[in-house]
Amino acid sequence: MKWERLLSRGRFGEKPGFIPTQAARSEFEVDYDRIIFSAPFRNLQDKTQVFPLPEQAFVHTRLTHSLEVSSVGRSLGKAAGEFLLEKYPSLSQSGIMASEIGGIVAAAALTHDIGNPPFGHAGEEAISDFFKFHPAGLAWQKHLRPEQWIDLCQFEGNAQGFRMLVSKQYGLKLTYATLAAFTKYPRPSQIAHRDIARRSQKKFGFFINQLADFEQMTDFLGIEKSSDECWLRHPLAFLVEAADDICYSIIDLEDGCTMGLVSFEETVKLLQPILGEKFDAKKLENRTQSQNLGALRALAIGALIQQTVEAFAQYEESMCKGNFDKALTDVIPAAKALQAITDLSVQKIYRSKLVLEKEAAGFQVLEGLLEVFGQALYHKFYAPSRFSGQDKSILRLLPEDFPLKGWGEEVNPYPLLRALIDYISGMTDKYALNLYRRVKGISFPGV
Repeated sequence: MKWERLLSRGRFGEKPGFIPTQAARSEFEVDYDRIIFSAPFRNLQDKTQVFPLPEQAFVHTRLTHSLEVSSVGRSLGKAAGEFLLEKYPSLSQSGIMASEIGGIVAAAALTHDIGNPPFGHAGEEAISDFFKFHPAGLAWQKHLRPEQWIDLCQFEGNAQGFRMLVSKQYGLKLTYATLAAFTKYPRPSQIAHRDIARRSQKKFGFFINQLADFEQMTDFLGIEKSSDECWLRHPLAFLVEAADDICYSIIDLEDGCTMGLVSFEETVKLLQPILGEKFDAKKLENRTQSQNLGALRALAIGALIQQTVEAFAQYEESMCKGNFDKALTDVIPAAKALQAITDLSVQKIYRSKLVLEKEAAGFQVLEGLLEVFGQALYHKFYAPSRFSGQDKSILRLLPEDFPLKGWGEEVNPYPLLRALIDYISGMTDKYALNLYRRVKGISFPGV
């Protein structure tokens, strides 16, 4: 893969021959601005990061997390860009600047969670479980092709994100470079063999009905295949992944300490190996815990950015050849320290009673919404003798642009179900909870 092509300014959805405008903003800054002002991004303000439906202002939502990941991503991308421009003078001659490479990573990092449903990873499991186990979900299986059914039974926020970014509904028309940097898992859900040694094959990155969109992107950028069914990562996707890894490791720990789930002393002990010589216990004196946490977080993130950029420089050629396929944060000097933070976070934060109780509620909410809407759609189009007044009332709650025409016994309902999942996965936590209460008769509007 060649950097000149990987950094193309061409846009998805534009007609062939499109020439980017030379304006005050770069094409990748335009990407960033389009994302910031999009409805899917705004919805992240009320979606779970770690603590569902947080009541404390200092706890991160998907929105604040995404902004922080984007900030770290810009730093990583710009530093990596300076390295690339020095190594490949032809990039400078073609007009590429380090700030533009930082802009690609920043924009892609801004969208990295845009496809996540309400209630975080519990929401992903809830949608998958509905089709795998619930009678109202299983009823659809006989109408679908095997690869479509696998998509539904393995809801993946990364694939949902790609779907939203290329959707005509939102009209983002991002650059191919930003789309590719966003795509950490360049494969479909169903493949004959998954190479567990390749990080990029851990999950999947697009649904089967976005295959043509994905191939359009990879063809434009010259991204090669690693096998008959999988592609290589765009090298900048490693930086987007690293920005996310850095932020959730350090900042989730900070949140856990603030919530009282991890002691301050234990937090300092975990961060100290990352800080190395920059750690000075005397500077912790005569300051509040909040001030100390903020200072330690900033120092730790700075150290991790430096180590990650050095690792990128070391493995950049191997990335372009497809020989390197690991998380950059797994090969930096602080890798063991990050793993120790992850291990403790799983034990004391991600599996805390507060988180588990609200995740359990999230399962009920999403399953309940999928049940009432999915069953009403099934009765209307595939079992009309059972289409009830209640079903009719439920379907009137769907958005005005929901595709309610053209379906029937002989029509494959996969696009219909994708539209339903778009609707439910795009909800905020509180909206999903309130709608669930109303359709189940637990609460009434205005009461």
